[in-house]
Amino acid sequence: MTLSLIKDNLKELDTSSLVDKVEANLVELLQQQKLKVGDSIPKEVELAEMLGVSRTVIREALLRLRMMGLIESKKKKGAVITSPDIFGIMSKSMNPHILDQGTLKEIFEIRLVLEIGMADLLYHRITKEDIAQLYDIVANEPPATQYHLFNIEHEIAFHGKLYEITGNETMKKFQKMLLPVFDYVHNSGLLKKQPLLKTFVSHKNLVEILEHGTPDEFRTGMRSHLENHFARIFEK
Repeated sequence: MTLSLIKDNLKELDTSSLVDKVEANLVELLQQQKLKVGDSIPKEVELAEMLGVSRTVIREALLRLRMMGLIESKKKKGAVITSPDIFGIMSKSMNPHILDQGTLKEIFEIRLVLEIGMADLLYHRITKEDIAQLYDIVANEPPATQYHLFNIEHEIAFHGKLYEITGNETMKKFQKMLLPVFDYVHNSGLLKKQPLLKTFVSHKNLVEILEHGTPDEFRTGMRSHLENHFARIFEK
């Protein structure tokens, strides 16, 4: 490698490191100025002066913030603060084929914890119409047996309805990303296989608890419903 190429490579590394620092400093600066969604941020020349770097570095750092959805350009206002679509950003990397095994297992665990914890939201917001729709969803499912553990179509229909009932749009978006990863991990061999699956609380049983039971009973029922998945996580 020639001396000029080495110098070029070193410059690229230095520039990248500087842009990283400026990006972090920009976020901190915008927080310190207590800017809200819709507020204009200082112009490039002002930011360059504040941070003591060139406009080229500022421009590259701002481009990163645009890619993250933190700022966007508006006519007559310049760059303004925006509310990022965090799940839109996450969905681009939430591909089970490019995530490492540790991350995949942790995503699998997140889904289990979320569904046990949604009980109070469900009981606060569920309606008779929701109950009727849940019974329709589970009508064609097989009964709870030790041989039936996971069916992606049943999971999407039933658990998707539960997330809808919570009324929490963020949880609904998160669930759409979690289920494909959950399905992948379930079928991938990353988790140990149970020699004999235990009989668990079925989707139909969960609907009955929602109709006649309490949040605590639902949490217990959902924990039982997910028991075989938990058993594949924890070493005995």
